[in-house]
Amino acid sequence: MNKRMLLMLLGVGLLFGGIFGYKAFVDQMVQGFFDDMEAETVTITASTARLERWTPRVDAVGTFNPVQGAELSLEAAGIVREVHFENGQTVERGQRLIELDTRIDEAELDQLEAALRLAEMELARQQRLYEQRSISRAVLDRAETEADQARAVVAAREARIEQKILRAPFAGRVGIRQVNPGQFLSPGEPVVSLQALDPIFLDFTLPQRRLPLLDPGAAIRARVDAFPDREFNGTISALEPRLRESTRTVQVQASIDNPDARLLPGMFARVELDLGESEDVLVVPQTALRFSTYGDSVFVVEGEGDEKKVIQRFVRTGRTRGDLVAILDGLEEGVRVASSGLLKLQNNTPVNIDDDEDVQPSEDPDPRPGNG
Repeated sequence: MNKRMLLMLLGVGLLFGGIFGYKAFVDQMVQGFFDDMEAETVTITASTARLERWTPRVDAVGTFNPVQGAELSLEAAGIVREVHFENGQTVERGQRLIELDTRIDEAELDQLEAALRLAEMELARQQRLYEQRSISRAVLDRAETEADQARAVVAAREARIEQKILRAPFAGRVGIRQVNPGQFLSPGEPVVSLQALDPIFLDFTLPQRRLPLLDPGAAIRARVDAFPDREFNGTISALEPRLRESTRTVQVQASIDNPDARLLPGMFARVELDLGESEDVLVVPQTALRFSTYGDSVFVVEGEGDEKKVIQRFVRTGRTRGDLVAILDGLEEGVRVASSGLLKLQNNTPVNIDDDEDVQPSEDPDPRPGNG
């Protein structure tokens, strides 16, 4: 029994020993094959780290609002008799826009004016009689009061008629009218929008830490999606004197000239505001960076001719601008870095640089893609 057990154990040991020995032999051969295999040359593009002069800048988003804007309506009710403007027309301050039917009011005004003339004539007679000492002062006072009341009634009727005439409270552009002749109009019912478009306000918010750098008169630049190739310049006109408690941001208002009325209230805008003096920064394309949890890095190209290879170097990055990123530490001016093909690179990987401009990543600090 013991002899059979020993033979079985010996057989099992020889079997497993052969398996593990074969596995070790295969691993050694595979490792030797890869150690002796030459590294494959990777084709990349390269860019040179260079100095550029950047002005510290803060970006924000904002909305255009009119300097003056209102939804116009009338205080009195009535039938629309005449419309004195065309949709989208530019109007002057005080220009008539809408008239309601005032024929009854005008007839009543004629009656009240006649009563006023009678009261004034009666007052004139009473004044002559008083000068002749034919009547008392009380009679003259009553005549003066009746004349004043008649004037007040006439003024009230004239004001009532004026309430039925809609005039432009300021110069600007009217929108699309919402009433038609013959329509009954209730008090306060919207008639048309009026917007003053030149200049136009741009409202945006900035964090409270930017407050010491903001001054009325500071220049700003704005871009809108409707005109991607055009930049609109303006100046800060006002700062809100208190911050929003929920966001700790300050409301900023800029004024922009808008002579061609391209900018309209409600438009979304991207705002750029320069802060401080210009400074030299070392920049590389953002495509040259490899991001990881343990730090950002670039692959520096070393060697000449067919002996070029890349060495991974960790860097500290700063702010970005367009396709470029500022390098604060870890890189020197004039060093070439790989700008594409980073996924195939490791330390000491041999490389071939493709200098064809058609395959070079963009290095534009202010790219303006078309608004397709």
